[in-house]
Amino acid sequence: MNNILFISGAEVFIILLVILLLFGSKRIPELARGLGKGMHEFKKATDDIKKEINESSSEISKDIDDIKKNVE
Repeated sequence: MNNILFISGAEVFIILLVILLLFGSKRIPELARGLGKGMHEFKKATDDIKKEINESSSEISKDIDDIKKNVE
């Protein structure tokens, strides 16, 4: 955690302290839970897009193989 975006340990501590002061100790778990759900949804959407691209590329490669067979 020393070189994450060039932030030192003291700066991370100050940032966490400010977050604690702004949101309070009761809201932080809710915020973390919401952030986790958002990251999960983003990852799911990314995986769906990757799957769709792979499926379409395999269909295109099958079409190209069929064209090659027809040309030969």
